[in-house]
Amino acid sequence: MDSLAVIREFMVNSQVNYLLVNSTNEFLVEYNTLEENSRYKITNFSGSTGEALVTPQTVYLFVDGRYHIQADQEVDHRKVTVVKLKTGQKFIDELINKIPQNETLGIFSKKISQKKLEEISNCRQIKLFDNDPLDTKNEINLSENISLDRNLTGLTTEEKIAKISNNLSENEALYLTDLDEVSYLFNMRNFSQKFSAKIKAKAVILKDNSILFTPDKINSLEEFLKATTKTVLVDKSSINAYEYNLLGDKAEEISENPVKLMKSRKNDTELEHLKIAFQKTDKAVRAIRDFINQNDNISEHDIAAQLEKEFKKQGALGLSFNSIVAKDKNSALAHYSKSSKDEIITEGSLILIDCGAYFEGGLATDITRVFVKGSPDKLQKKIYTTVLKAFLRAFNYAKTTTKRPISGFEIDKSIHEFFNSTDTEGFVFNHGLGHGIGINVHEYPPNLSTGEIAKTPILEGMCFSIEPGLYKEGFFGVRLENSCYFKNNNIHSFVHMNYEQKLINYDMLTEQEKKWLNEFEVL
Repeated sequence: MDSLAVIREFMVNSQVNYLLVNSTNEFLVEYNTLEENSRYKITNFSGSTGEALVTPQTVYLFVDGRYHIQADQEVDHRKVTVVKLKTGQKFIDELINKIPQNETLGIFSKKISQKKLEEISNCRQIKLFDNDPLDTKNEINLSENISLDRNLTGLTTEEKIAKISNNLSENEALYLTDLDEVSYLFNMRNFSQKFSAKIKAKAVILKDNSILFTPDKINSLEEFLKATTKTVLVDKSSINAYEYNLLGDKAEEISENPVKLMKSRKNDTELEHLKIAFQKTDKAVRAIRDFINQNDNISEHDIAAQLEKEFKKQGALGLSFNSIVAKDKNSALAHYSKSSKDEIITEGSLILIDCGAYFEGGLATDITRVFVKGSPDKLQKKIYTTVLKAFLRAFNYAKTTTKRPISGFEIDKSIHEFFNSTDTEGFVFNHGLGHGIGINVHEYPPNLSTGEIAKTPILEGMCFSIEPGLYKEGFFGVRLENSCYFKNNNIHSFVHMNYEQKLINYDMLTEQEKKWLNEFEVL
C-alpha cells in the first residue's frame, strides 16, 4: 500500500475527513530527512518546508515562492493540488480556508508547535493523534556527540547555563526543545548526520541543576514532564503540542526565549571562528569556479560532487545543507536540489551555486554565487547587475539611514521597492531577503522579509544573509548571497568571494554603487 493510501485508511479509521501532514519530526526541525518526512512520502515534493492537507477530494500542498516551480515539477497533479503562497500570505490562513467550518481537522500532536496548534484551533475543531502511521526514525549515533572547547564557543556550558538559571526561582524550570538551543547551551555538536551539526536532545534548566535528555532517555523525559511540580517555562513556538499537553497547567509561556536571543548574538570568539570558516568557504567556491572554467562536458552533479570535495579539502566536517547547483532554467527554481547528471554545462550556460559547510565550531556557512561558462549574453548581464545593485543597497543600508535600531523588515522593504522601480524583464523576487545564521543555516532572530518576525531589531553580534534574487521560469535565475554580521552599528560581510566581472554591466552602476562595489571587493 502506498503512503497516501495508508494515510487515507488512517483517516477512515479515525473518522476525520481532513488531516494535516507535516514535513517535520517530533523536534520540529526545518531540514528533516526525507526518510522521516511524511509530507514528502504522500506528495513526492522534496523541498525543506511546506505542509500538506489531505481532504476527501485531493491533497493540498502549501509552498512559498521558493518552491512554486519545483512543486509543480515533482508532484502528481492527479493527486496533489499545489497551493502557491504569495509574499505576505500565511500558510495557516490558507489552510483554514480549505476546511469547511463544520469539519474537524486531524493533527499529529508531536509534529506541530503548540503555537501553531492554538492558531488553528481558534478557527477550526481539532482532533489530535499521538502517532503518525508513516513514521520512521533515523537513529542518531550518540557516541558521535562531541563537546566544543571554549576557544570555539567563547563561553563554557556552565557560564551559559548560569545566565539562564540565575533568573529562575526555586519553583521554576525552563524546558528547551529546540535542537539549536540545546546544542548551543551545552556546547555540543554531532556531525554524523547530513546537513546538520546539532545533537538530538531536549533539556530542563533548573535553579541549581540542568538535565540533558537524549533520545535514549525519552521515557525519563515524559515521566519528568508528568511528575514535576514546578512551573515549567516553555516557548510555544518550539515545544510540540504532545509535550505541552503532558505538562498540562504546569506549563507557562515565556514572552521572550532567553536562549534564542543569547545564541543569536554571537560573541567575539564565535565571530572569529565564522570569519575563518568563511575564508575556507570562499576558497572552496573559488576552486569550483575554476573547475567550471577549466572543464568541458561536466554536469550539475559533477560540480556538486567536486564542490563537496573542495569543502573537505578545506577541513569541512559536513555540508550545512544540500548544495544547490542549477544551470540555466533550473536556476529559476530558488531551491532546486536535483544536481542532475543529465544537465550538461555548455558554452553560455549560467550556473547558480548556493552552498555552505560546517567546520570544527559547528556554525553554518552560506554563500550563493552565479557563474557563466564562456561569455554571457546581454540579458544575463542585465539581471546579474540588477541583483548586484540590490545587494549593494541592502549591504550599505545601515550607512544610509540614521535610524537605530534597524530591522530586517526595513531592509527587505527597501529592496522590494528597488526591484519594483526597475525593469526586470519579467524576472521576479519571490522570497525573503535573508535569514539568521547559526548552528542551523536558518536561524531566528534575525530575519529579513515582509513578515512580522522581521520587525525584530538587528542587534550587535547577530549574523544573517543578504540574498536578493531575480527568477523567471523557463529562463534562469540569479541570486547573490553574502552572509553578514552586525557589529559597531554597521553591517559587515563574512564573505569576500568577489563578483564575476564579465557578468557586470558597469554602465548600469551609479558612481555610489561603483564605490560600494570597490569597497566590498578590496575587503
